[in-house]
Amino acid sequence: MNKVISLKIDAETKEAAQKIAKSVGLNLSSLINSYLKQVVATRRIELYAPEEMTPKLEKLITSIEADLERGENLSPAFSSADKAMEWLRK
Repeated sequence: MNKVISLKIDAETKEAAQKIAKSVGLNLSSLINSYLKQVVATRRIELYAPEEMTPKLEKLITSIEADLERGENLSPAFSSADKAMEWLRK
């Protein structure tokens, strides 16, 4: 016999979760149900929070992207590990 769970969630999160569920052929109820079954089967709850980029990392990425566009500060392709080591030792 199925039971009903009622929960409160902000509209933005609900809509985003519905889109993700739909993209894999599920409705939100099926997605939540499968997650709860996974928790029961594994006895683990895994939550993820996206990591935020620090200003220092953003600056580094910008610098690297600029180098890539200019073709600067890049190593050449190597035919062997020995050739790569030789280049690094120079």
